[in-house]
Amino acid sequence: QVQLVESGGGLVQPGGSLRLSCAASGSIVSIYDMGWYRQAPGKQRELVAAFTSGGSTNYADSVKGRFTISRSSAKNTVYLQMNNLKPEDTAVYYCYANLRTERTMRGDYWGQGTPVTVSS
Repeated sequence: QVQLVESGGGLVQPGGSLRLSCAASGSIVSIYDMGWYRQAPGKQRELVAAFTSGGSTNYADSVKGRFTISRSSAKNTVYLQMNNLKPEDTAVYYCYANLRTERTMRGDYWGQGTPVTVSS
């Protein structure tokens, strides 16, 4: 069974920083895409940053220059360094992966979400 376990959310003041982590486990054969989405109250879930299967990275325009996505050498853990946080970054952040396991075909998986609140 695939698990995406997130950590690192919390409350931070505007201008502050947080680092999110997401570790994927569960007989994984290949990870194609992996990254972060977020959903603010009353809004749709949106891409924040992700690695694609081709090895490139995608960022939402609203976070470019402030957020950086990185991953472990094994590529089963991704990190999101968030700097200069703004109140509009407040949301639940979800880890996402498109992967294949020993028993399943390629599919989408989501973490449970970690809340980030930016407020003074």
